[in-house]
Amino acid sequence: MEYIDVVEFSNCYYTFTCSILVKCHSRISQIKCNDLNSHILLCRSWSILMFAEHRWHCSVRSMSSAVRKRRALPSAFPVLDQPLKPIHQHVYEANLRNSSACLKKYTEFSEKVRKGGGENAIARHTQRNRKLLVRDRLRLLLDDEDFLELSPFAGLGLPYGDIPSAGCLTGIGRINGLWCVFIANDATVKGGTAYPITVKKQLRAQEIAIQNRLPCVYLVDSGGAFLPLQSEIFPDKNQGGRTFYNEAIMSAMKIPQVSVVCGSCTAGGAYVPTMAEEAVMVHRIGTIFLGGPPLVKAATGEEVTPEDLGGATLHAEVSGCVDHFAWEEKEAFASTRNIISTLNFQLPEEEETKRKAEEEPLYSSEELLGLAPKDYNYTIDVKLVVSRLTDGSRFQEFKARYGTTLVTGFAKIHGHLVGIVANNGELSYEAALKGSHFVQLCDQRDIPLLFLQNTAPSAARTLNTKQAEINTNRLKAQGSMMSAVACASVPKITVVIGGCHGADSYALCGRAFEPNFLFLWPNARVSVTAPGHAGSLLLPDGEQEEEQKKQEEKLNRRLKEESSAFFSSGRLWDDGVILPQDTRKVLRDSLEIIKQQQYQLSTEKAPSAVLRI
Repeated sequence: MEYIDVVEFSNCYYTFTCSILVKCHSRISQIKCNDLNSHILLCRSWSILMFAEHRWHCSVRSMSSAVRKRRALPSAFPVLDQPLKPIHQHVYEANLRNSSACLKKYTEFSEKVRKGGGENAIARHTQRNRKLLVRDRLRLLLDDEDFLELSPFAGLGLPYGDIPSAGCLTGIGRINGLWCVFIANDATVKGGTAYPITVKKQLRAQEIAIQNRLPCVYLVDSGGAFLPLQSEIFPDKNQGGRTFYNEAIMSAMKIPQVSVVCGSCTAGGAYVPTMAEEAVMVHRIGTIFLGGPPLVKAATGEEVTPEDLGGATLHAEVSGCVDHFAWEEKEAFASTRNIISTLNFQLPEEEETKRKAEEEPLYSSEELLGLAPKDYNYTIDVKLVVSRLTDGSRFQEFKARYGTTLVTGFAKIHGHLVGIVANNGELSYEAALKGSHFVQLCDQRDIPLLFLQNTAPSAARTLNTKQAEINTNRLKAQGSMMSAVACASVPKITVVIGGCHGADSYALCGRAFEPNFLFLWPNARVSVTAPGHAGSLLLPDGEQEEEQKKQEEKLNRRLKEESSAFFSSGRLWDDGVILPQDTRKVLRDSLEIIKQQQYQLSTEKAPSAVLRI
């Protein structure tokens, strides 16, 4: 059966009815009234025609209204009856102890990040420079503090030292009800100097804005690049200059960008506000110049103040580099909120009523702490995790009896329909074929995909001919699943709930496969093979067995250190470490953020970048 879209049908109906009405108008207008009866008949004909036209307009209005008021199909997915059983108790308690240790480390890292550059730097920033702290700025900019912070642990544990939050806060929060990406420099960390990890974090935030068509707000307070590491910041494709390239591309894509100059914009930082569509600048605090007063004095011998060289008055009245002048930071952020309100988005009605009607899972999300596997040997059936994430613990499983080491199916999370793909053992030949089928099915139906990763610790060894045949078939099936995941055009969210190892992680939409968001639980491990399995990477050598054993132990120690979730997040291999009990909320925010792009009304014009004067 062939279906026709409602809007298309209404357009056809409109054209057909118009042609009939035009013909009736022309025929009636040609009638000449020779007597009273003819005149009465003509009047009646006009009345009938006007009535028909009125009914037609009403029907078209109601049809277009029906298009606007679309609602999701009702669903009654089966309930996953997955309570904790006595048989799970030993594993559950071991996992819970490990989660408590991970939670302690998570809390320590969070406190370290919130201190920024330390007490002295904060005092200098607030008292001498009279600036607001970056989180205080966000309180003035955003509707509330309930925002999705991205990669808060980025910059910790790097070879060149700790750079808390990579020297800038990035995330997604609501401004006048609209989800917006923000990139906010923290000048208490190394004076706002940009390190390689800073650039990487800013580029990831822009990538998220591009992928999800989110407005972007830059809070600029930067001292430029950290020159001793310039070779890792300046020259390559995905380094410093990419920020400005992205700004131009985003403008051409009609993704709005607003910049607030609330501090120094020196050297490369000066291009951020001048390439944004609208810029706000704070008097006596914000400055924009390629080289500051010391450089001017060194080059020309002339002494000049920062305000005269590149202050808000100069750029608002003379150069035209900024569009809005603000006397203080509070006024600047109020102005920014007003700018966001001019964006052409038509958001749906308040969804609080809808949220109240949503079903909570039947089981407590706190139980996820005991379901987060300490290692692969402590894994419990992944359906227990699914039942603590989905609305009403409901799940419509797909191919339940085939390829059982991969769980696939449909569920709702805070009312959003998703397709779930979750490891439940090794990714076998049958499991990979099943995963490939399900991913393509979701792509066909435009249903977002949620991947729950807990892959096998190492690849299966080939010790005989039969095993070689099994592994060959598995490789082909996994290749098919990777192709399906890479080519799927629907949004993808990945949560690593356990291990992220080897090629299996690619098939479950690892970082290289560009998911819209990728989060880790604190217990997660990310490495080519799991700690304790380094032997699978080494060729057996009977003659040098002792030497090989030492090498294996050394490699296992390194894997244990470098595979932790905090090591990964410090290097921005993910979008942040999230607590298991917060996963449902993070998924809700992520799905709402992804969905927002359909509410933008001004995406149809031919693209052209906004070029500032």
